[in-house]
Amino acid sequence: MQADTTRATVLQSLLDERHSCRAFLPQEVPRETIERILSMAQKTASWCNAQPWKVHVLSASATERARQALLRHVDAEAAQPDIAFPDAYLGIYSERRRECARRLYEAVGVVWGDRAASARQTQENFRFFGAPHLAIVSTDASLGTYGAVDCGAYVSSFMLAARSLGVASIAQAALAAYSPFWHRHLGLDADRKVVCGISFGLEDALHPANAFRTSRAAAGEVVAWVE
Repeated sequence: MQADTTRATVLQSLLDERHSCRAFLPQEVPRETIERILSMAQKTASWCNAQPWKVHVLSASATERARQALLRHVDAEAAQPDIAFPDAYLGIYSERRRECARRLYEAVGVVWGDRAASARQTQENFRFFGAPHLAIVSTDASLGTYGAVDCGAYVSSFMLAARSLGVASIAQAALAAYSPFWHRHLGLDADRKVVCGISFGLEDALHPANAFRTSRAAAGEVVAWVE
């Protein structure tokens, strides 16, 4: 099989360019662009071709209504995710998580250990980092872990498709922490489980929150060859 280096180079550039955007410009993304992103993401592979994802895509006005309503909900209610969050981040996972937090805090001027400032930055999650658009991704509860795995693949496809069209994004598990809100706000059936949200729009390239990048482990650190 002859490798197509041009296509590989394009994919590599998208993988390199994509990052979690934490500050957006207010401009709306054209509907036809969003529809193209969704059409591209729909090609995502899934177990037995189940395609368990359901995606609620919010317009700019709907996103603003959700933003204000969620902020009120978070102030009044405890987190209650449909899918349990990790029990703990241990060892290398804790190190990677702390590295991400440190780089973000350094970029936006939050001193490590300043709980009030870090809480304000955390609150940006529930403002969708100012994004003009939001997508909420849910899975069918009956498909269990594999349904969630499929949705994770869909989210990755969505973000790469968005990047290819000049649209920035960030996948947010923080939004799934308040799953009952989304069930009520979007009319989600009880047999759906909220996996995450994706905030998206045009990147505010001048905002300091977008000035850092997280590192990635070398392939050799996570791959075991079996001969």
